[in-house]
Amino acid sequence: MPKTHEITDLLHAWSKGNSEALAKLLPLVDRELKKIAHAHMRNERPGHILQTTALMDEALIRLMETKEISWHDRRHFYSLIARRMHHVLVDYARREGAVRRGNRPHLVGLEEAFKLPENLSKDLPLLHEALTKLAVLDRRKANVVELHYFGGFTFAEIAKTLEVAKTTVERDWKFARSWLRNEISDAENLNSTELS
Repeated sequence: MPKTHEITDLLHAWSKGNSEALAKLLPLVDRELKKIAHAHMRNERPGHILQTTALMDEALIRLMETKEISWHDRRHFYSLIARRMHHVLVDYARREGAVRRGNRPHLVGLEEAFKLPENLSKDLPLLHEALTKLAVLDRRKANVVELHYFGGFTFAEIAKTLEVAKTTVERDWKFARSWLRNEISDAENLNSTELS
């Protein structure tokens, strides 16, 4: 297992333009990236067009296309790659939903989305929009949702990543779920009013 400082050193070298650092970094983080991608895919419907490795590769490509990331440490890297994987899945779900529904979004309650992972792919854009709004209000709470639900991280792992207490993460999770439920409910009410 690589030493954490070795990964951090390579991330810093990569952010300074050293392309060889990226080549050395990838084998060191491959196992953890597959774990994160697998956690994302676990929430997708069976037969999804993307597989774990493809999701990981596409997220890495998007990350490499990002201009000048100033890496703090490996936790920052894993957090950002989990977010990129989430965005890849949202983009796929939007394209698939646009084809099936003629570009009309389908609204779903948060509890329904969490209880029915096989339906998550088609409803992911709505959840993503609500998460984006939450991130504007409180980035840390949005990070907790992304890391726990989409990244498969435990509350203890998230606490270590975000450098806060585990109880803070648990409170953030509880608040975020409530806030997202209300946000989605408001969107459903607005949509039903517009249609009547």
